[in-house]
Formats: sequence, structure tokens, C-alpha cells
Amino acid sequence: MSTSAHPFIRRLLLTTASAACVVSGLASAAHAEEEQVRPGSAPVVASVGDIVVTARRRDERAQDVPIALTVVNEELLDRTGAYNIGQVTQLAPSVQLLSSNPRNTAVTIRGLGASYGLANDGLEQGVGIYVDQVYYGRPATATLDFVDLDRIEILRGPQGTLFGKNTTAGALNITTRAPSFTPEGQAELSIGDYGFLQAKATFSGPILADRLAGRFSIVSTRRDGVLDNVTTGEKQNSQDSISLRGQLLFRASDRLSLRLSADYADLTPDCCTQVYVTYGPTLKPAAQQFPALAAGLGYAPPSANPYSRQADVDSAIQADQIHRGVSAVIDYDLGWGTLTSVTAWRSWDWGPRNDRDYTALDITRQSANPSWQDQWSQELRLSSNGAGRIDWTVGLYAFHQAVETHGVTEYGKHAVHWLLAPNLPAALLEGYTVYNDSRIETDSYAVFGQVTWNITDRLHLTPGLRYTKEEKSGWYEARVAGGLQTTDATLISRRLGVARPQAYAADLSDDDLSGQISLAWDVAPDVLAYGGVARGYKSGGINMAGIPNLPNGQPALTNAVVKPEVVTTWELGLKTQSFGRRLTANLAAYRTDVEDFQANVVDSGPGALRGYLANAEKVVIQGVELDAFARPTPNLDLYANLAWTDAQYDSFANGPCPLERIGASTVACDLSGENLPGVSPWAASIGGEARARGGFLGLAGEFFGGADASYRSIYNSDASVSRYTEIEGYALLNLRAGFRADNGWEAFVWIKNALDQDYLQFVSVQSGNSGLVIGNPGDPRTLGLTLRARY
Repeated sequence: MSTSAHPFIRRLLLTTASAACVVSGLASAAHAEEEQVRPGSAPVVASVGDIVVTARRRDERAQDVPIALTVVNEELLDRTGAYNIGQVTQLAPSVQLLSSNPRNTAVTIRGLGASYGLANDGLEQGVGIYVDQVYYGRPATATLDFVDLDRIEILRGPQGTLFGKNTTAGALNITTRAPSFTPEGQAELSIGDYGFLQAKATFSGPILADRLAGRFSIVSTRRDGVLDNVTTGEKQNSQDSISLRGQLLFRASDRLSLRLSADYADLTPDCCTQVYVTYGPTLKPAAQQFPALAAGLGYAPPSANPYSRQADVDSAIQADQIHRGVSAVIDYDLGWGTLTSVTAWRSWDWGPRNDRDYTALDITRQSANPSWQDQWSQELRLSSNGAGRIDWTVGLYAFHQAVETHGVTEYGKHAVHWLLAPNLPAALLEGYTVYNDSRIETDSYAVFGQVTWNITDRLHLTPGLRYTKEEKSGWYEARVAGGLQTTDATLISRRLGVARPQAYAADLSDDDLSGQISLAWDVAPDVLAYGGVARGYKSGGINMAGIPNLPNGQPALTNAVVKPEVVTTWELGLKTQSFGRRLTANLAAYRTDVEDFQANVVDSGPGALRGYLANAEKVVIQGVELDAFARPTPNLDLYANLAWTDAQYDSFANGPCPLERIGASTVACDLSGENLPGVSPWAASIGGEARARGGFLGLAGEFFGGADASYRSIYNSDASVSRYTEIEGYALLNLRAGFRADNGWEAFVWIKNALDQDYLQFVSVQSGNSGLVIGNPGDPRTLGLTLRARY
């Protein structure tokens, strides 16, 4: 989409660029992370381990928290140019992001967090995303650009005690920068190839002496698409977004503070299409497989090489989103404790258009499921102040969410040939349209508490419990219209085999007691050993995309409800700092058992078989993780992260069949013992930055150069774990070099994917199981320049 469609964005970019020029001439203010130093410890050299986090809903040094966590702070985000979660996964290998479009986005930690293969409004993610203590209910949040962040805490493993909702896999605890009573600002402008243009600006300062402060932040990102559509002549899979955040901090007294936040994001990319990856032979007759079907219509993909980045879809695509929300966080210091209230409302509007056959053929003209989500939440917490023999936090949580979808799927003149048989009338499916409507409402209530008993100055026991009550109700209706007008029972039956009308309603009510217990031992002033067990709970769901039918044509209502997912994790960890805290090294080993894993399955009961969401009996995951950060000298920073993960379907009798096992009739396949999709057995990241004092253009400062490399071994991106949907391992290298002036001005050049590595971000099987495998190639090598100024 061209910038001519967004004059406001053009004005924004010009304004921000001008602001950068003004800010660059102002004096800089030193910025340092808060540190809490243990008595008697060595002098601190600032490092990732000294960052203050709120992983347990209180301010603590990351190294003092007996939880496997990775912290990505503002400094690292600025240095690496990471501006969304997808790019953060290159810094934190335990996190994986798979996304064919924003609604079909899966964020996982240690291989858990989402069901692959079907987007479903009735199911929730297992990785909780929290921004300034507010839970974001839809996974599309992961596609937003970051706005004025202070840090991202990646908490691994179940966090079901203190965090609001369904954190069976872990949590992304994101904290933005708060309003400041000292005037400060930052402006940034980045330009690059493929038309990349990103502008950021932040301003903060007092409004009313030492009582009221404000902060306003804005980021706009635009980039041309990296796919060439040979049918329309357009560039596709572009970026086009604008995000704003405003905040007020009111200090009514030394004990009472109120932080108000409002945010808005508008994304209008020409996205998301996929390209030909490969053909996977099935067990169907040759006439029903891709080579024969394509030849029968005189069709050939524009390229058999996905890295030529040539698409040929013939219908419009878009992935429009609007995110908005407001929140109020009140803290009242009672002396012996702090009472915190977090009140929030959020909404998400999803406006897609898709050519779901991903070819120039007229098979599925459109398949879109526009959705509207509203949520509100209220949390009350009371936490002890200071450090005593017993530290504690208790709280209440309430959450309401409503998601409404009105979708449409329309078939074209080639649908009969491709999906049924070439000898049937083409008009049978031409114009055949399915209208699906659904609505689901969720109410969740919880009471929680966690206590840390400091048995001695070096031995700490932390138990925690959370009781959750969950209620959901939903309805789904599909209506059909169009296509050939006929009374032929055989033709009607064949058409209904593609899509049929259906209507049903369901509700569920369940509750659960989850929690954790850990024991931590300060082996030495900067060595913490810990062990623990945590139980996580992911609420049940309702299938909101259709379910199998019984032989009498009625929906099989027993399949409408998905059972809760229960996760139990055992973990041992060691957190260390040495050489005067110049080296931080943390090690964690774990085993996770998942009962009733929520997955894309195939019904093996009576009636027509189809894919839908249900439960796999058991999943087992185990692994070892190493996080390390070193600052051997004030002029050199180094980091390394390594994760080994063994994840399997331990018992999955009614799974979807991989492409190579699909025959003329659909059957369920036993996937027990197969690797869990979306998990690389090996993942790593390594990088660093070197600095040297010098001068440039008469300005004093430092020259710097940095490199960041990441690696993922082979993994599968489809729930059926077909050998044709495997993504080969790949390594990426990003480089940067520039100059930081002492007066706050900074400029650097960067190269992302410096070795121009060919890799796939996502792979899936075209609907209809012709054997066509499609996917989205990762970005090619890109170069750019960033100008940044602070005061």
C-alpha cells in the first residue's frame, strides 16, 4: 500500500525527522539501570543480570529470581534494531513465532503455547502476553511494533500463580517506559532498501511540578513487499503501520500514584500471501494430485524456487488490524504493604482478505474471517514491602472477553476441478459461498497468593497457589448459497462434502487449582541454585470454526467443547555471576508433561471426518537452556544463549495425517512418538558489541561495531508433522557499525541477514490436499541507516 493512501503518516515522518534534527543538538542525559546490590558483594559492572524485573510482581534483580527468564532491555533492542516479537526470537532462542497472518499467529516458549493448523476464536494461547501488567487476549498482539519499551522479560515455563491468564507455557512480561519528571526525549529515523522507512519519537516531562508527568510515544513503519506478484504486478507482504501511546503519571502523595495509559495501533499491510515451496506426493490417485490437476488447467507456478519470491495470487489480500486500549494502574503504599489496582479495556478489529488457494487459479476466490474482540480486566494485588522473614503477594483477578466473527468463503470456476473431479460440472461450485458467523464470551475469575519464606539468609522457600473459575458460551452458524442450481442428489452430496450448513451452541464451566513451589539456595553471594515444580492450567475451549457431523447430518456436539490443558514442569536451575559481576551465566534444565494437549485433530468417530480442535492425550518436553552475558571490559559486551529441546507427541492417536499418508478418504493417523511441530531441537544466539573512544565531525564520543547471529535447527511447521512441511535449519547474521556522540546524537549503518541466507518462516499444505506445499520465505539481505538523538 503506497504512502499516498496515508497522508497523515507522511506528515508524521516529516515531523519526526525534523524533531530528530532539533533533539540532536540538545545535551544528553545519562541513563543507567536500577541496581540492587547484595551486602558484601563485589562492585557492580552493569550487566543483564543487574536489571530490575517484576517477574514475581515486585522489584527484584533478575539474578535473585528463581525462575528461568531472559531479559531483553531497551539498550539491547536499540542496538540490534529489533522492533517486534518476531525479531526478538533471534535474541531469545526459547521463543518461537509462526505466523501465516496476524490471526493465525502462534507464539511458543519451549515448544508450547498454541495449536498449529487452525485459527479458532474459542481457544486461547498458552503464552501470556502482558504489557504494563495488562493481559492481551489475542495472539495478533505479537505482530505489533514495540512502542517505547523499557524491557521484555521472557518467563519460561508455567507462570500460573501471579500472572492473570493461561500462562501454561510462559509469559512475555513487557514494560514500557514510565512518564518522567525530568524532561527527556528521543527521536529516531531509519531508512533502508525495499523502501524501508521507520520513524520513532518520544517526549516526556513534568506537566504539574512534581505531581503530574506525561509521556507520548509514536512509531511508524513502512516497507515495500518482498514478494513480486506476477499476476498483478504488485509488491506483496509489505509493512505499513502506525502506533501511538500516551501516558500520565499522577503522584497524589508520597504514598499514592496513578498511571494512566492509552494506546492505538493501525496496521494496513498488503499481506499475507504465500509462494510455491514444493510438491508432496500423497496416496490419492494420480489424477487427484497437484501435477495432474495443474496440467489439466494449463497452470504452472511462476517459479519452483520459493526464494525467487514470486507469487501469483489473483485476488486482493490484506491484513488490516486496529488495536486500542486504555488502562489505569494505582499503587498505594500502606507502609507495611502496597495495594495495586490494574484496570484495563482493550479491543482488536481484524479485517482480512485472502486468496486462500495461493495461486492464479480461481479455486477459492476469497476466504476471510473478520473479527472484533473486546476485553476488560480488573486485578487487585496486595504485596508486602521490604525484605522480611516472609514476603508475600495475594490478589484477585477478573477478565471478560467477547469475540465476534462474520466470515465468508467463496469458491471459483476451478474449484470443482481442483477439489472434486474434472468430470463434474464446473458450475457446481462456481460462486458457491459459505457465510459463517460466531460469537464467544469468556468470563474468568481467580484468587491467588504466593509466599517467600526466607528460612535463613541463604535458603528461600516459595510456594504459590491460584484458583481459577472459567465460564464460556458460544454459538456458530454456517450458511451456504450460490453454485449450480440442481436437484441431482449426487451432485448436491458432493458439493456438501466441500462445505455444508451447520449451526450449534455450546458452553462450558470449569475450575482449577494451579500453582508452584520452589526452593532457592544462595550458594555464594552471586550464585543461586534453585529447583521447583509448577502446574499450569489452560482453560477449555469451544470450537468456533465448525465440528464433524453425525450420520444424520447433525453436528456432533460432543466435539464442540475442548477439554482444559494441564501442564506440569519440573525444573532445576543455577544462576551465577563472577569476575566482579562481569560475567553472568544461567543454566536451567526441565521436563514438562502436558495432559490433554489442545491440538488440531481428526475425528475418528461416526460421520464425515474433518479437522478441528480437540485434545491429544499427552505431550512430553524436556530440555536444557544456557543464557550468558559478559562485559569483560567497559568497551566490550558479549552474550550467548543456547537451548536444546526434545519435544514429542507422547500419545496422539487421532492426529491429522501427514501429506504423504493422505489417501482418497480421510482417516485419522497415530502421531504418537512424532516430534512436536514448531520446535527446533537446537537453537542458539550469540553476539556482542565493541566500542572505542574517538571523535567524528568535531564531536566527542565512541565508535562501535556489533554482530548478532542466531541459529535454529530443523523443525516442522504443520500439526501433521509431514516430511514435506519441515523447515531446514538456518543461521542468520546481522551487523551494525556507527558512532555515538556524547551529546546524545547517534548514527549507524546496519545489515540484516548479512549472508543473504535463504530460509522459510512458515510452511503449510494447500487446502484440498492436492500435495501443493506453500510457504513464506524469510526476508533477504537488507541494508539501512539509523539516526537517533536523545536529550
